[in-house]
Order: sequence, then C-alpha cells, then structure tokens
Amino acid sequence: MLKIKDLMTHPVFSLKENDSLYSARSLMALQRIRHIPIVTVDNNFAGLITHRDILSATISQLAELDPETQKEIDAGIPIREVMQTDIATVNGETTLRDAAQTILNHKYGCLPVIENRKLIGIVTEADFLRLTINLMETLQVQIEE
Repeated sequence: MLKIKDLMTHPVFSLKENDSLYSARSLMALQRIRHIPIVTVDNNFAGLITHRDILSATISQLAELDPETQKEIDAGIPIREVMQTDIATVNGETTLRDAAQTILNHKYGCLPVIENRKLIGIVTEADFLRLTINLMETLQVQIEE
C-alpha cells in the first residue's frame, strides 16, 4: 500500500509565524502555490495559511488602494494573525487512501505531513490529481498491449 511519504512534496516551502502577510502573498505568487505551512523557529508545525486566507485579509479592491499601499499594509501584518491553527495533518506512514478520503470528505486543499511535531512535507489535491493521471496512463498502456 502506498504511503504519504511516497507522494508528498518535500522539502516544502514554509514561512515562520512572524513573517508578514506580504511574504506569504509573494511566496505564493513566485512559487505558484496556494498553501503555505507555518512553522516556529524550531521548525515545529504551527499552522497553515492559504490563498483564501490572504484574500480574506486583503482590503477590498473597491477601496481603490494602490498596490504599494496594499504592500505596506501586508508587510505590517504577521502571518500568525491570519493563519489557521486547527489543521488536520498526516504523517509519512498514513496510507494514500486514508489521506485522499480525508481531503475528499472535509474538502481540504492540502494536508501537512508532520513527524514529531516537525513539518516534513505536504500533500495537496494536485498531488492526487498527478497520481491519478499517471495511473490512467499506465492503465491505458496496459489496455493497448
């Protein structure tokens, strides 16, 4: 049976609790990701910030703020004030089926992978979609043989 450690993304992009909302926004844009695990200075998992969290913390475009002003505001907001802390996690030995079921049942976008409170990876919906595509391609090759 395949385990999370076989599919997870690692190393994972993460930020510290004291980093700014601007840092999170920039990292998401630069790396084209939607979830950033947040860790303490000791790399213990502390929470998660998502693209949706950032959008919720952003002043509406209807306020007609220029990008530089939004950047200044974001730079003054620590991630710990916006991040989610009640996050479901898995460990490297969790089966892919159990993790997929958790993501599906709860409509999560990702599950951080934790070992002894330390962040070791992340598994996302996109990881499961890539796996599904690979399995479909393998099945197609077998059917054609």
